[in-house]
Amino acid sequence: MLREMKRWENIHLTGINRLPAHTNFYRYENRENAATFNRENSIGYRLLDGVWKFLFVEAPELSPKGFESEDYAIEKLDDMEVPSSWQMKGYGKMHYTDVLYPFAINPPFVPQENPTGIYFKEIVIDELSEEEALILTFNGVDSAFDLYVNGQHVGFSKVSRLPSEFDITQFVKKGSNRVTVRVYQFSDGTYLEDQDMWWLSGIFRSVELFTINKDTLQDVFVETLPDENYENFTLKIEGAFFTNHVKNVSATLRNGDEKIDEFTIDVVDGRFEFSRLVENPLLWNAEEPNLYTLEFEYFLPSGEKEIVPLRIGFRSIEIIDNEIRVNGKRVFFNGVNRHDANPKTGRTVSYEDMLKDVKMMKQHNINAVRTAHYPNNDVFYDLCDEYGLYVIDEADLECHGFENTGNYNWISDNELWEKQYVDRAVRMVKRDRNHPSVIMWSLGNESGAGRNFTAMYNAIKAIDATRLVHYEGDRVAAYSDVYTTMYTRLAPLEEIGKDAEGKKPHILCEYGHAMGNGPGGLTEYQQVMRKYPRLQGGFIWEWCDHGIESTDENGATIYLYGGDYGDFPTNGNFCIDGLVFPDKTPSPGLIEYKKVIEPIVTEEVDLQEGKVLVKNLYDFRNLSGIVLHVTVKSFDVLIEEKEIKLPSVAAQEEVEIVLPVDVAKAALYDDVRIYLSYQEAEDTLYAAKGHELTKESFLLAATKVEKTVKAVVSDGSDFIIEDGAAQLTIENNKLKAVFSKVFGTLESFTIEGDEIIHKGPEVTLWRAIIDNDMYKKDDWINKYFLKNTKEQLGTITYEAVEDYIDIEITKYLSTVNQAWGFHLTYHYRIMKNGALNVDLKGTKVLRGNEIPEMLPRIGVTLQLNQDYKDVTWYGRGDSESYQDTKRSQPVGLYSKTVEDMHIDYVYPQENGSRCDTSFLAVAKGEDMYLVNFKEEHDFTIHDYETSSLEEAKHRANIKKSPYNTLTIDYKQSGVGSNSCGEEQLPPYRVKVENFHLQFEMRKVKKGNLVEESKFFIAR
Repeated sequence: MLREMKRWENIHLTGINRLPAHTNFYRYENRENAATFNRENSIGYRLLDGVWKFLFVEAPELSPKGFESEDYAIEKLDDMEVPSSWQMKGYGKMHYTDVLYPFAINPPFVPQENPTGIYFKEIVIDELSEEEALILTFNGVDSAFDLYVNGQHVGFSKVSRLPSEFDITQFVKKGSNRVTVRVYQFSDGTYLEDQDMWWLSGIFRSVELFTINKDTLQDVFVETLPDENYENFTLKIEGAFFTNHVKNVSATLRNGDEKIDEFTIDVVDGRFEFSRLVENPLLWNAEEPNLYTLEFEYFLPSGEKEIVPLRIGFRSIEIIDNEIRVNGKRVFFNGVNRHDANPKTGRTVSYEDMLKDVKMMKQHNINAVRTAHYPNNDVFYDLCDEYGLYVIDEADLECHGFENTGNYNWISDNELWEKQYVDRAVRMVKRDRNHPSVIMWSLGNESGAGRNFTAMYNAIKAIDATRLVHYEGDRVAAYSDVYTTMYTRLAPLEEIGKDAEGKKPHILCEYGHAMGNGPGGLTEYQQVMRKYPRLQGGFIWEWCDHGIESTDENGATIYLYGGDYGDFPTNGNFCIDGLVFPDKTPSPGLIEYKKVIEPIVTEEVDLQEGKVLVKNLYDFRNLSGIVLHVTVKSFDVLIEEKEIKLPSVAAQEEVEIVLPVDVAKAALYDDVRIYLSYQEAEDTLYAAKGHELTKESFLLAATKVEKTVKAVVSDGSDFIIEDGAAQLTIENNKLKAVFSKVFGTLESFTIEGDEIIHKGPEVTLWRAIIDNDMYKKDDWINKYFLKNTKEQLGTITYEAVEDYIDIEITKYLSTVNQAWGFHLTYHYRIMKNGALNVDLKGTKVLRGNEIPEMLPRIGVTLQLNQDYKDVTWYGRGDSESYQDTKRSQPVGLYSKTVEDMHIDYVYPQENGSRCDTSFLAVAKGEDMYLVNFKEEHDFTIHDYETSSLEEAKHRANIKKSPYNTLTIDYKQSGVGSNSCGEEQLPPYRVKVENFHLQFEMRKVKKGNLVEESKFFIAR
């Protein structure tokens, strides 16, 4: 016997009494109010957000009898903030999954355990005239709901992230009215909403009430169609009124306060169509988002006037010669995927949240956003129109969990579900089709393939033929105007780029998985995508970490992720995968992405003559007037500082310029670097005057410091050597060094009574696992046992000469049950004046067949006195950098505290590396120790051990150590993007290889640090 579908399981039902979808607009009494585009100034507008009464039950069937009646007692019920999600308010269960449905797959049926929230709101209605109607709008309800007014069933709707509107006129009375909304966590729609995010339910977007005239404008659609030269555009307008009583509409086109055109449109049987040629309008694109206002004015039969303003942009989006073109020009997408996310409110985001996102994207050179994986609040598109972002508007559709059943196309290729698929597409398009920022519709995400996508594509094209349609799951681009892939590895991506003849243009709708420390290797992706015309860019996954704000037992702020609520099954911290942290603080990954996608590229031509090549990678913007700030420095000495304005450089053009630099003067200094900063000359919408678009730096090669050995007068007394059974102790009036003769390690190094080294150096092959190591860590830990490396002592010998003593220690390094390893030779030279020079050579030993293809790192660790908290280094900074994420960090002289060298990832992991470092120093007040490198190396320094990072599951839970841990890397592997993407690329992988590491540590005067760094004194 077949199970009967309940209303919230009925795939044949898209809604009951829901009004047809339409574009968003507001009606105003006069032009003054209309010019504000503020809905609160519009006619008949009322926001119903705020406190509602709330009742939570475990299943719809457990709803109290008569809950919908207007006399059902609600006074003692809980208060619930609208908009919000009830899980964020302590009802039901928090649950995060990436792919999995949280119940058995049995479409269209959902579990009987179907958490249900019943919302109650008393609203007072003034007496309505016969010409008026009341429209109740729910902008977002997850996942389906029934609406009741005064005990009467008004309607039903689903699709969580699209508006649902109902005419409640016949159900209300003058005075107090009871609105009751019963919301179901699970419905047949849930099978179509299996996006990678927290399972959150309730009325999570605003609720609005409109008092409208029954004869008013119902919908309007504006297209801008170019001539063959993209100079003049035809403004095509069509629309409809609710009735046929309005006979004409006056339309005015304005650019700001300037009236461009005005015309009258006849209305026939409630509908109108009109075309008008507009000559030489300013065009809209993401770099120059020129917006016009199109005002519609009409008189209702009642004699009242209404004005409906729209912001429009003259913009075309086409595929010409197999290229995506905006206004006839090929464009390149430096994009990001964006979820709605707020650490305190979950999926409920405010206008301020959205505005901050848009501004930050623009400030970091991002020009495109994919609304992954559902339509956003309509205000977000207004912001993209205004600030300039290309938008891929994605339908609220993902069926990812079916992939694990072996039948990915289970419902996507099932004609019984076609109506549901098409409904989601049509409602999205009808709402958003007046936004110039929307250049592409997306049919959804990770839902297999099948006939229902063809139906969606055809339905979209029938109502909007002006935009492109995208769907990544369409592997042959049958119902996608572009060929899109995700997480395509670099080599196959290059093959796609080469395979261009007669093929559709390609974008990476997801790549560069920004989980934890990373993503790395973005430069190589950018180079390949820029190399082949078929490749037109991509979208990083994703914008923001979805952490939920909480406090630990000590009151410190932490962010929770999957599993922290006891939710199972879960994908853990896979929701912590954004370019910004939950509080919208930029991560190092965002800083790097900004540099990788820089719109202005600078290349060296002849620095001896100050010549550089400036390339304009903008698609539309001319560089004319952009300020170039030039700084010339030698370490911390400012040699010269100048500003110039760039000449005219058209989009996609380049020019050679001579920097205003006195090269002859600069050549008198050491290690001279020219720092270039390209800055906005004036305030913009998204940033203040002086905002840095990008930066670059160059070393004057002739000034590079070649470190030498400098003979110095040794002022220490003769060594006293105590060669015991277990220890070798070397001491004079300056220093004391203690070596273990059992383990062959330096156990302590003291200068002038201050123990600066507690232990070390010792070779390490390990780093705290980063998210992008997730597919390697099992082999690293359980097959190769890289966490368990040990040094086995071979020999220990020493030789004393007049000013120093040499200690040579040989060892063998390997780990549990491994045949491969390294022969190590530590050569210590200790000077009488307290300088310590370490020369370490490692020779690989390859025995057996099981040898790791890649090591996390080859480096040495030292335990330093924790009182030395101030760190200065000459290398990349001031933020962290790894060999595949270092372009954004120029070489320079930087200072931070040890604590500030830590990057506070939501899920603690390896962090804080500084690349290409020539020297570093640690200081306590005026006391400073220089750590000088023979070659450039990477280093990290932290006030905790690696094991503490791995034990901690949240920031603020990292156990501090009684010393600072300094790690000097011969090499550390890059970070890659392999949590969901490309592995570390070959140049950034550490192999089992021979290595050589030399550094010297000595006490220096703080003011002499730079000069002291230019030489060694031991060898």
